[in-house]
Amino acid sequence: MENKRKIWKPTAAAAELAALVGMAVSVFCAGFCGFAEDYDHITQTVFRLHILANSDSEYDQSLKLAVRDAVLKENSAIFEDCKSAEEAAAAAEKSMDDIKRTAERVLAENGVGYGAECSVEKIAFDSRVYGDITMPAGEYLSLRITLGEASGKNWWCVMFPPLCLPAVSGETAEEAFSPEELELLENPESYECRFYLLELLNRLKERPE
Repeated sequence: MENKRKIWKPTAAAAELAALVGMAVSVFCAGFCGFAEDYDHITQTVFRLHILANSDSEYDQSLKLAVRDAVLKENSAIFEDCKSAEEAAAAAEKSMDDIKRTAERVLAENGVGYGAECSVEKIAFDSRVYGDITMPAGEYLSLRITLGEASGKNWWCVMFPPLCLPAVSGETAEEAFSPEELELLENPESYECRFYLLELLNRLKERPE
């Protein structure tokens, strides 16, 4: 007896549905790629300041803020001519001794027995709210200042564009970021799913072989 196999042929409705699904996937992928480019550009455009307190005691936390105020007031001029995150990082590297001197002077004036260390490095940040914008999670070039044991809560801001340097006449957020990037920064809840997917992909890339 001859076995005859039925060959399934999609109905017109099924074919139309498959086409619509394919189009939807293509549109999503195209939009996600554009989102990923904006995300990467933001992490490469920003130079951050990151200060870690000696501990979470009220006194150590107040000293962290005193160091912040002194560094922003006395060392902001080094970023006046910077036009990119890389230039801001280079300026910080060049003035590292002055920045450290400022931080340690504040600590010495307050009579504590610990000092400060300063460096420029790439630091992985979680998503953080800053004023009206939310900086997405990722690795950012940063000026890192550690006080004493550096085991307390940290403080951070955006050095370039100079969002935490009111005395600096540099780029504003509107000038540094495209309209699409500003939309992403100011309305992160609209991109929550995409943020999650991109962060997941980045974590998978970082896993050892």
